Amino acid sequence: MEAWIPITIAAAFLQNTRSALQKHLKGDLTNLGAAYVRFLYAWPFALIYVAGLHGWGGMALPQFNGVFLAYCVAGGLAQIIFTVLLMWLFSFRNFAVGTTYSKTEIVQIAILGFLILGDTLTVLAGAAIVVAVLGVILLSMGQTGTGFKTLLSGLSEKPTVIGLVCGAFLGASVVLYRGAALSLAYDGAVMAAAYTLAVSVVIQAVVMGVYIGVRERRTLIDVLVHWRWSLAVGVSGALASMAWFTAFTLQNAAYVRALGQIELVFTFMASVFFFRERTGRVEVAGIVLVVTGIVILILTR
Repeated sequence: MEAWIPITIAAAFLQNTRSALQKHLKGDLTNLGAAYVRFLYAWPFALIYVAGLHGWGGMALPQFNGVFLAYCVAGGLAQIIFTVLLMWLFSFRNFAVGTTYSKTEIVQIAILGFLILGDTLTVLAGAAIVVAVLGVILLSMGQTGTGFKTLLSGLSEKPTVIGLVCGAFLGASVVLYRGAALSLAYDGAVMAAAYTLAVSVVIQAVVMGVYIGVRERRTLIDVLVHWRWSLAVGVSGALASMAWFTAFTLQNAAYVRALGQIELVFTFMASVFFFRERTGRVEVAGIVLVVTGIVILILTR
């Protein structure tokens, strides 16, 4: 089995954990605050990770360069913009349609990966990604109660445009992070990924901190007051990012994000077997398509 596969599965599991912890914080923090803790409390661990790889792992530090910094800044800003747009999307009454369209990020990653980095897909891998995306959309429709007619009629509405742009910025951040790691021309994915993560998350913590300081000054105090749960988010988020960045460095970002949809399978299984929640036919069909896409992707690699 190629290394990026188990690393991506671990990343998806850790991301699921981080998301669950962030939901717990929503009662104490604003949406911006709950989003910010993933950066504020993650950067120290990202730096420690790099220091550990260098000091105890004997790995040399990569050669810092302007192209790398440009990729990191662009990727970090794209991820922040994605976060802000997602919060804006939730403010609309019919946000469900826009949220569903934001799930097209994997296709957008494939397109952006080709345009920015020249990454290409095999025919079977492309088919697997399309199947997985259809599954994600069906799953989203089932969870939000959005029908096909509503989805099609909402094509010209504002939430749809925001949802598509939201997915584009998330996709751009992923591709740009991969570009940053590759621009280091470092012999070894682990240190290249760790170094990219450390620089990117420090930039994000500073930029988003300034933004929140202007928009929600009280939130800066709140994220420090509620440090225990925020720290848990930071640790799980840092671990998830370490795995994601390593996988992105090893493999085409579109493949990684497609396999990363296994996170939805984890969530679905938990809701069915642990929480005994009822699921509709559309959701079941969505999960079947997601799993089918993942299996095809793995078998064709």
